[in-house]
This record gives sequence, structure tokens and C-alpha cells, in this order.
Amino acid sequence: MCSVCGCGEGEVRIDGTAADDHHHNGHGSAQHHHHNHHHAHHADGTLDLDFRNEITHEHDPGSEDGGSGSRLLRIEQDILAKNDGFAAGNRERLNAAGVLALNLVSSPGAGKTTLLTATIAALGGGARVAVIEGDQETANDAERIRETGVPAVQINTGRGCHLDAHMIAHALDGLTLAEGGVLFIENVGNLVCPAAFDLGEHHKVAILSITEGEDKPLKYPDMFAASDLMILNKIDLLPYVDFDAESCVDYARRVNPDIQILRLSSRSGEGMAAWLAWLRDAQRRSGAGSPDVARVANHA
Repeated sequence: MCSVCGCGEGEVRIDGTAADDHHHNGHGSAQHHHHNHHHAHHADGTLDLDFRNEITHEHDPGSEDGGSGSRLLRIEQDILAKNDGFAAGNRERLNAAGVLALNLVSSPGAGKTTLLTATIAALGGGARVAVIEGDQETANDAERIRETGVPAVQINTGRGCHLDAHMIAHALDGLTLAEGGVLFIENVGNLVCPAAFDLGEHHKVAILSITEGEDKPLKYPDMFAASDLMILNKIDLLPYVDFDAESCVDYARRVNPDIQILRLSSRSGEGMAAWLAWLRDAQRRSGAGSPDVARVANHA
């Protein structure tokens, strides 16, 4: 069991990785790296990875002793430090490829996948986009992304409640990252644990549906403090729900005065131009300026 959050261990499955070949060259390709885990291959092409000796599933039998709070703290610090090491490697790899990486975080059902498909459609298929999907089970979201023509790798975490940087390192092995493109990482629906795990992304983007309570930023402050952008999603439903958008914005800025906020409807398209402009600016700041995204954003 994960000593950071208590989620399950040894159940991760990644669909689409090049599991037998970690020696790739060129922009966006995997660099050789060592992994201490066991593989189990399946006929459907998916891969089980046992992470018991890796990041989030490292366990110290003495950690359950009620008097060992300092040991629990040390184990948690060790786990997060190991994760940060993998995250730094992912970020270096993405920077070398000139790829902007965004970690999309939210509660379940906030509309992350619908936002992604709408974004891909708005980009007209010309942008160099790849997606990593995180869910406890099913490949439904990855299949929705693949239907748009964009490559997607599905990570199933089993009982795990978050992605970590080691999982992302493996998922990157199954993707060809186009120079100047964008990698969207759709995290497991959870506003708690994903806040603590750096995946190597350039920005966390918190997506909050207006069908949720406006006080979510106060209830889950770590997530909103860690995010650079909050998207208030499904604003086309504002006339039909009891949601105070102005209070929500105020609460988010109490937690994180520097957070940027966009109001968007993936269904109606309202706010999509501002989102594409934010993507363009994020690419420029990261040095991963895709001419496709810039072209669409400038004309949106």
C-alpha cells in the first residue's frame, strides 16, 4: 500500500507502450533508463507493471507502528523525492523534444476528456498533439482520443488514485513526440493526491465544472495552489445550476493569488479562443512553440 495516500500497489497497466525497447533516438524518443520492476505481457498488447520497488508503492513494514510518525514522514519524503527524480528526467526529455506538457487535474466528471476532444477539433487536426490518459480502469477515454486521430496511451492504475512520474516515463516510450507539439496528461479524477506528484509537466491545469460546488478551491487547496491555470468548465450550464462563479474565482485566488482563470464551455465553444491563446503563450514560455497551435490560436 502506498504510504503517501494509501492507494493500491502493483496493479498498473499501460496500453500502447513500447515495453520491449527502451533504446530510442531522436527528438521525442525515449532515452535509455533503468527500471526496477517486473513486466507481465498480455495478448491484447497491454502491459502490467509491478511498481512495488518504485515510487508510490514502496512500503516499510515498520511504518504502521503507531509510534513511528517520524518514520512515516521519512518514507513519504523518500517517495516524493524519488518521484521528483523521475519527473526531472521526464521534463528534460520533453524539453529536448520541444514539447509542452500539461497535467490536467480535476474531480471525476469535470469534463477533461471532452475538453481534450474539443481542443483537438479546434486545432483542426494540424497540431502535433499526444495524450496520456489516466484512469483506474477501462481504456474508454484513450479510445475517444484515438478516434480524433491523435495518439493516446492509456494508464490504468487499478486501486491507485493518481499518476506518478515513473508511470509517465513508461507511457512516453509508447508515444512519438513531435517537436514543437503538446502532450496532454489527463490525470486520474481526484483533487487530492495528484497535487503532490510532479509528472514532469510544465503546468498543472485544474478543471472545475460549474456542476460542482464553488468552494472546491477552499476544500482542496493543495491542488489549486499547485495549478497555474483553473478552467471553469461547462459554463453553458450556469443558467440551470446554483453556482456562484465570482465566489469560486475569489476562493481560487485566496488559495493561489497567481492562478490564471478561464471560463469555458467545451460544448458551446465559449472561451475556446482564450484557451487556445493560453496554450500558445505557454508554448512560447516553455520554448515549445508549435506553429500549428500558434496559427490556430492567432485566428481563433
